[in-house]
Amino acid sequence: MNTKLIALALFGLTAAAVAYFPALEGQVPPAAPDPAAQIPAADPGNRPVVDVVFALDTTGSMGGLIQAAKEKIWSIASTMAAAQPTPVIRMGLVAYRDRGDDYVTRVVDLTADLDSVYAALMQLQAGGGGDGPEAVNQALDEAVNRVSWSQEARAYKVVFLVGDAPPHMDYQDDVKYPVTLAAAKARGIRVNTVQCGDQRDTAREWQQIAQFGDGRAFQVGQAGSAVAIATPYDAKLAKLSAELDGARLYFGSEPERKAQVAKSAEADRAKAAASPAALARRAAFNASEAGKDNLLGKQELVDAVASGRVDLATVAPEALPAPMQAMTPGERQALVTQTAAKRDELKRQIQGLAEERASYLKDKLEAEGGAADSLDHKVFEAVREQAGAAGLSYGDAAPAY
Repeated sequence: MNTKLIALALFGLTAAAVAYFPALEGQVPPAAPDPAAQIPAADPGNRPVVDVVFALDTTGSMGGLIQAAKEKIWSIASTMAAAQPTPVIRMGLVAYRDRGDDYVTRVVDLTADLDSVYAALMQLQAGGGGDGPEAVNQALDEAVNRVSWSQEARAYKVVFLVGDAPPHMDYQDDVKYPVTLAAAKARGIRVNTVQCGDQRDTAREWQQIAQFGDGRAFQVGQAGSAVAIATPYDAKLAKLSAELDGARLYFGSEPERKAQVAKSAEADRAKAAASPAALARRAAFNASEAGKDNLLGKQELVDAVASGRVDLATVAPEALPAPMQAMTPGERQALVTQTAAKRDELKRQIQGLAEERASYLKDKLEAEGGAADSLDHKVFEAVREQAGAAGLSYGDAAPAY
């Protein structure tokens, strides 16, 4: 076995993911539903689905809440993944402002590739608004009708509307929220509302939207009342997470491999701007059973071989990662086996540290009086109550922070 060649292959694959594509323009592009692109490649079948779309006000007053969402998206995902049986977690995003702003809505379709949602979220900045009501009606309409909701009977489908201002009810060409919510209810999509701040006119509308949407209405502080506690485990978890990301090998046609490299590069840019705590939360999610869909994505060679879906000997050399194409069959198998073992060990280390981190945070929160008013806790309360209809049980699970 040529161990030097294998080591160079691992290095080359990691470097390519960083260098292949230039930086993004900093804008979140609109997304059209693409159902074929949303199916998790590694899903073993018959797992219940959790589909959650966040309709998020991104006007100027929402800067604190947007930052909280950037910090907490992975803990929210981990919390949702704590159900039994383990679900497929898919997220989507509708960022909204108002007419006359830089944009009215921007949509990220539902997907199990949470890194792509995170990358879009990391690009969002608060701006615009300032005149009271916002384009809430359009945001809800697009959250219900413009994303690729699961058709599975065992799906828990939910929208969380998060904002601090009421809807414009004076736009004549708008689909008003009672119409949208009736359509959502007919399709089994619940709508919960999270009010940021304490405006009375918003509270009235948010309570009515939740009532029509067969959901719950919550209130949090203007900045989301997020739990922000650094731990001694964050930096180590972030480092292990980067190593786990590097232990992936992608195969397929050249366009398929380039698409995966592009996704990896986009995720790397988002991670470069993330805090150690956010990266620690991402590590814990990716090392979980539910996080496998996000970690591996499509066309991941090691998992495909280990699961028996692909016989490595039958994969054409040109469909392999470039550094593997010059290897002998024995060297290719050795690299796959070595990468699988490395990945299992990294997951074991991450899971152990994540448990220690959770225990540390639990003690800190108990000493500080808990986090019942935080955005992530409110989301968990709704999910725990509503997901039973999809056959999901959260038992004694607690929110991840």
